[in-house]
Amino acid sequence: MTLKPNALKKQQHTTTYTVYENMEELPPSIKVLMEVATQSREKAYAPYSNFLVGAAVLLENEEIVIGNNQENAAYPSGLCAERVAIYSAGAQFPSIDINAIAIAARSRLKEVVTPVGPCGSCRQAIAEYEQKQGHPISIYFMGNTGNIINVDSLSTLLPFGFDANQL
Repeated sequence: MTLKPNALKKQQHTTTYTVYENMEELPPSIKVLMEVATQSREKAYAPYSNFLVGAAVLLENEEIVIGNNQENAAYPSGLCAERVAIYSAGAQFPSIDINAIAIAARSRLKEVVTPVGPCGSCRQAIAEYEQKQGHPISIYFMGNTGNIINVDSLSTLLPFGFDANQL
């Protein structure tokens, strides 16, 4: 089967995000959230990867719920910091919406200067909560040094995400 050149329609999707040079530039409530994520990161259980991630979720009622990565020798059995935090928030405060999540990562083996965004599984979990609550979750992420990136919604990171509307 040969496609005719005029049968193709290329489109482009662009991403808009904000870059902060350091934590001092963050809005005050987000700076606190990122500091909590950074503290949570240090409690991660990461004996195999030596890659520590902390997450802090800011709820609509101003509660902060934390998570950090939890590894397991059977790799698929572990859980990322973002899902630990989001699922914990959902379990403790099932009717309270999530406004923001901060993610802080570092390695014991090298300096992480690039902001570390959520993995695919975590993106899907965050997308589920955005759909459930009917409004976006602002996401901030960083390495242990360097810039901090903020996106206003998970859909910025996962523009063609799978959701319940497709079932």
